[in-house]
Amino acid sequence: MYLLKPFRKLIKAVLPAVLFGMLSGTALAQSADKFFPKSDLMPIGSYYYPEQWPHEYWARDIKKMAEVGFDFTHFGEFAWAFIEPEEGKFDFAWLDEAVELAHKNGVRVIMCTSSPTPPAWLAIKHPEILMVNELGVTMQHGSRQHISWSSPVYREYVSKMVTAVAKHYANDKRIWGWQLDNEPSHYGQYDYSPAAQESFRRWVKNKYQNIDTLNKVWGTAFWSIRYSSFDQIRIPNPKELIAQPSPHAVLDFKRFSSDEVTDFLGLQYNILRKYIQPEQWITTNLMPEHTPVDPTRMTNLDFVTYTKYLVAGYDKGIGPQGFRMGSPTSIAYANDLFRSINGTTGVMELQPGQVNWGKFNPQPMPGVVRMWIWHAFAGGNKFVCNYRFKEPLTGGEQYHYGIIGPDGVTPSTSGLEYIKVIKELKSIKPYYQPDAKMPKAYQVKQAAVIFSPDNRWEQDNQPQTYQWDYESHLMRYYGALKEFGAPVDVITEAKDFSKYPVLIAPAYELLDAKLVERWTKYVENGGHLVLTSRTGQKDRNGKLWEMKWAEPVYNLIGAKIPFYDLMPDSVQGTVKMNMKTYRWNTWGDILDPNPGTETWATYTNQFYAGRAAVINRKLGKGTVTFVGPDTHDGALEKDVLKMVYSQAGIATGNLPQGVIIEWRDGFWVGVNYGPKAYQVPIPATAKILIGSRTLNTASVVVWKE
Repeated sequence: MYLLKPFRKLIKAVLPAVLFGMLSGTALAQSADKFFPKSDLMPIGSYYYPEQWPHEYWARDIKKMAEVGFDFTHFGEFAWAFIEPEEGKFDFAWLDEAVELAHKNGVRVIMCTSSPTPPAWLAIKHPEILMVNELGVTMQHGSRQHISWSSPVYREYVSKMVTAVAKHYANDKRIWGWQLDNEPSHYGQYDYSPAAQESFRRWVKNKYQNIDTLNKVWGTAFWSIRYSSFDQIRIPNPKELIAQPSPHAVLDFKRFSSDEVTDFLGLQYNILRKYIQPEQWITTNLMPEHTPVDPTRMTNLDFVTYTKYLVAGYDKGIGPQGFRMGSPTSIAYANDLFRSINGTTGVMELQPGQVNWGKFNPQPMPGVVRMWIWHAFAGGNKFVCNYRFKEPLTGGEQYHYGIIGPDGVTPSTSGLEYIKVIKELKSIKPYYQPDAKMPKAYQVKQAAVIFSPDNRWEQDNQPQTYQWDYESHLMRYYGALKEFGAPVDVITEAKDFSKYPVLIAPAYELLDAKLVERWTKYVENGGHLVLTSRTGQKDRNGKLWEMKWAEPVYNLIGAKIPFYDLMPDSVQGTVKMNMKTYRWNTWGDILDPNPGTETWATYTNQFYAGRAAVINRKLGKGTVTFVGPDTHDGALEKDVLKMVYSQAGIATGNLPQGVIIEWRDGFWVGVNYGPKAYQVPIPATAKILIGSRTLNTASVVVWKE
C-alpha cells in the first residue's frame, strides 16, 4: 500500500468531502430506456405555445403539426400566468383544450412545469423571490429565469403550482412525459440574493459541521479572513471584493449553486411522482456549455436532455462556411455526455434555423438542419424536439425561426428539412433489427473521457493564464477520438472504467488516493490511461499537496513533475516527437521520467530543452501516458492518442476534420461539417439507405452492413 502513504495525513480531511458528494445526489441513476421502445428509433416533435396565439389558430396549427409529421408537442413551460392567473385560482380549461386537439391529431404531449416564469402578481407580492446578480441588482419581472432557486417562498408557490398541475393530469394518458422548468441555469449568472446567501451558509455548515474545519479548508488564516461563526459567511462575490476571494470558497459556491438547482428540480420531481403515471418520464433540459449547472449531478430525475444551438455567431466551425454549420463536436459531445449520465437522453431544443439572440445570426447552410437531426440520431437520442413550431410575431423572440413561417401556414427552409428527415426516418424503420450488435472492430476502439465539473470550476477560477480553457483542452482529446472513428462516452469518475480500452482524464487537477488507486488498477488490468497537463496538483478541496509538486501521481506515471511553464501568446514553445515538431504556449508540465519510463516527446526550446514532454510506461497489462503540453491545434494530442491506440494493438480510422461516423441500433450514420466532400469507405456489400458514398458538406449518409 505504498501508494497510500503520502495521503495518510490527509484522509481525515478528504473523507468528509467524499462522503458529502455521495450524499448530495451523485449516485448513479438507473437507465430510463424502459420509457422508449427502440423500434420507435427517434420520434421528432416541436414546441407550441397555445397561450401565445389567438384561440382560432389552435386547431389549424396543431392539425398542421400532425400533417408535417411531428409525433409530439410541448406545452406549458412558460404558462404559469395562464395556469394560475390569480393566487390559488387555477385554470386548466384552455390547456385541456390544447391537449385534446393534440390527441385528436395523433400528437403526443410533453407537459411542462412553469417554474422559470412566475406571474407578475407573485413577483409583486413577494419580491424576495427574485434573483440578485453579482452587482447587487435585483432582477425584475419582465423576462424569465429571474427568480432564486433558494427562496423558500418561491419553492412554496412552485410546489402548489406543480401539485395542481400534477393532480389535474395525474391519470391523463395523452401526456407522454414531463419537463421540469426550462434550461435552469440563470444563463451563466449566479444568484447572490439574501435567500441564496442563507442557503449557502446552511450548505457549508452541513458540509463542514464546525467553523474551524471550514477555516482550515478555505485557508482563511491568510489575510485574516478567519470566521468565528457560519453566520458570518457570505457568498464569495468578486464584485464585492478588492482582491481575489479564497479559491476554496469559490469552488464550494459553484458546487452549492449546482446542488441548489438539482434540489429545486428534485422538489418538483417528487411532487409529480406522487400523482402521475409510472410510465410517464420526467426530465429537464440543460445547455452543455458553461453554466452554473452540472448535468451529471442530476441523477434525481429519470434522465436529462439537452438544448443545442450551433449557429449563432459564437462557433465558427471549420472552413470559410463553418459559421453556418457549427462545430462537428458540438452535438457529438452533448450526445456522449448526456447519454452517459444514465444511459438515456434526448434533444429537447434543437435550433430550427436563424435565431434572434446570437452574436450574429447567419442563415444556416442548406441541409445542415437535417444533418443536425441525423447527428442526434447517430448519438443515440431517444427523441428530438425543435424550438419552435411557429415563428413568433410579438414578444422577446421575434426573428427566431420556426418550422412554420410568420404567415402561420408556410414551412420555413428548415421546416422543409424537418419534413424530409421525418420521412427518411420512417423509410429506415423496416430495416431496424432489435438484436443488432455493435461491430467488434468499432467496439474495440471504445474510449471514455472523464469530465469533471469540479476541475472545470477550479480552473475557470484559477486559470493561471488567460489562454487556458478546460473545455477546449478536453475537446482536443475528444475531437481526436472522433477522427479515429471511435465510440466515446463522456463520463464522470463515478462510472466503472473497466469496460473502456482507452481512458482519458484531461487536466485532472483535483483528486485523492482512491481515484489514483482506481486508475492504477484499471491500468494493471489492461487499460490504457492518458493523463494530461495540470493533473494531480491539488486535493478535492483545491489545496496544494504538502509534498512534491503533483506527487500523488508520481508512482502511477513513473515520473516526477518538477515544474510547469506558461508563456505569453507571442512566444511559441516547441516539442519534438517522432521527428515532427509541435508548438504550444498555454501550459507545459516538464517531466523527469524514472528508469523504465519511456520518453515519447521532448521540449526543444526554452531553458528546459531536452527534457521530457510526453512519457509512457507499461504497468501490469496496460499503459499510462502523461502529456505535459497543451497545444492550440491539437496535433500533438491526436498523435499521442494514435500512439496509445497503436501500442494497444487497436486500429484507428483517419476521418478528415468535420466528418463524424457513428453506429446506432444497427445503422451506420455519417455527417460532414467540413468544407470538402468525403468518400465514405462503405463496403460494397452494404445497403445505403440514405444519401451516397460521396458525403458532401452539410450532408448525411445512412447504411447497413
